[in-house]
Amino acid sequence: MTGIRHMTPQEIELIERARRLVPALKERAAQAERDFKVPDETIVQMHEAGLFRALQPKAFGGFEVDLRTFFEIQMTLAEGCMSTAWIYGVVGVHPWQLARYPLEAQRDVWGTDSSVLISSTYMPSARVTPVEGGYRISGRWGFSSGSEHCQWVFLGGILPAEGELPAEHGTFLLPRADYRIEHNWDVLGLRGTGSHDIVVEDVFVPAHRVQRTNNFSLEATPGRKINTNPIYGIPFAQVFTRAVSTSAIGALQGAINEFRAAAAGHVGKHGMRTADDPMAQTAVAEATILVDMLRLVLERNYAHLLDLSGKGEVPDTDTRLLYRFQSSYVTNVCAEKVSELLRCMAASGLYSSNPVQRLFRDLHQARGHIANNYMLYGRSFGTVQLGLPNPDPFV
Repeated sequence: MTGIRHMTPQEIELIERARRLVPALKERAAQAERDFKVPDETIVQMHEAGLFRALQPKAFGGFEVDLRTFFEIQMTLAEGCMSTAWIYGVVGVHPWQLARYPLEAQRDVWGTDSSVLISSTYMPSARVTPVEGGYRISGRWGFSSGSEHCQWVFLGGILPAEGELPAEHGTFLLPRADYRIEHNWDVLGLRGTGSHDIVVEDVFVPAHRVQRTNNFSLEATPGRKINTNPIYGIPFAQVFTRAVSTSAIGALQGAINEFRAAAAGHVGKHGMRTADDPMAQTAVAEATILVDMLRLVLERNYAHLLDLSGKGEVPDTDTRLLYRFQSSYVTNVCAEKVSELLRCMAASGLYSSNPVQRLFRDLHQARGHIANNYMLYGRSFGTVQLGLPNPDPFV
């Protein structure tokens, strides 16, 4: 992507900083798995590199980079550790979301320390009670990636109908003192993301910290009146879904890198080098061309989204459904290709010391995220293509 469009010196430097972290991320990947947590040292280095400020408003010390630069950083980190890149995608995209909230909410979070991080889980689990000045909520949410590194959280719930506004999904912003983290993340892959449960017991959330998640009108996203960069005008579903799929592209590239490094030196029991195996040659070629195609689609889609946002427009329903389907498809096809690479490494590839087997598990875990359910979003796109009503309330 860096060769397709003009990038500012700052954007190039941020990507280079991410690239310089890759060797350390590879060294710490096993530790992240054991600890169910990306090491604190890694988070410190990402802070020092300014990576978490990529999408943060300039008014609060951020860089407001092109979204394609943000995803390039994410893909780069994934070559070293997909858990780290997954957290970066999820946590790193939240400054973009907060920038759309009322200025009062932005000051609540960044007013004293503009480096604080926000985790999330958008499951509509909140029990919501409207009260004067806001809402009281309780509930339990799963899958809050990187929560141990964060001081605030975005939580999902169904907002009741209000005036002409129907009942719909809402996002509630809470400080660390208002929730607890229940450590229960013991899974197949992405173990280092520490995607634990969040528990809230009857907490007040003021109205300025609540947003109707999928309403992308200017009235519903008042922060855009202050943060006018076109990146903040793109619909939520077109940004967050990519945050939980794009690390897969970088992870597949990381698997290709490891596979190539191992293939020349490995000789199987049949006496053939992996590099001389026609099946291995085909597998690495197909994985490489897939990475290239996925990156090109990402580039094209965001060029279009940013162009429209700059004009104060959003894509039509068909296009939004297509882009969401394409995002969800990423983890599925990347998982298929890493499976082929691992198979070509034969029995020796199954040792836990082999980085490709970890990436295999990470990619298959990523397929389980609801935003990566390509069959569901493919059906939504196909339904509209055949002239039926859009069944996806998030698009």
